Amino acid sequence: MRTSQNPDIEHILAHCRTIAVVGISPKPERPSFYVSQYMQSHGWRIIPVNPNANTAEILGEKVYASLTEAALHEPIELVNCFRNSADIPPIADEAIRIGAKALWMQEGITHEPSAVKCRAAGLRVVQDKCLKIELARLQNLSTSR
Repeated sequence: MRTSQNPDIEHILAHCRTIAVVGISPKPERPSFYVSQYMQSHGWRIIPVNPNANTAEILGEKVYASLTEAALHEPIELVNCFRNSADIPPIADEAIRIGAKALWMQEGITHEPSAVKCRAAGLRVVQDKCLKIELARLQNLSTSR
C-alpha cells in the first residue's frame, strides 16, 4: 500500500542510502546539519559537500569541495541540496555527470528546468520537501498500519 502521494519520495528513501549533502554546514543549529545528522542516525551514509567549510570533517565524514570530487571517493546515490534555487543548475548537472540516482531540493528550494533535465537523464527528483520530515512521516505511516 502506498504511504506517500509522491512515489519518488518513497523510492528514494527505499533505495538511496548514500547522500551527498551539498551546502552542509558544520554548525549544529543549521538545518543542513541537523537534517543530515537525523538521516545518519537512521542508517544513511552522509557525504558532506561544501567548498567553504573550515573543517576537514562534518558528522565524522570527510568534507569534499564538490560532488565530482566526492564521487571519485564515494558512491553517491542521492544529492541533497541546501543551496538557493538559483544555485541548483550546476549541482543538477554534476549530479547527472556523477551518475547519482536522485536529486532532492530541500524546503523552499525549487528549480523546474533542472528537475526536468534530471528526470530526462533518469534521476528521481523531489523539490521543496524536507528529507527529515518525509522520512519521519513515512516511518510514522508505516508503523501506524
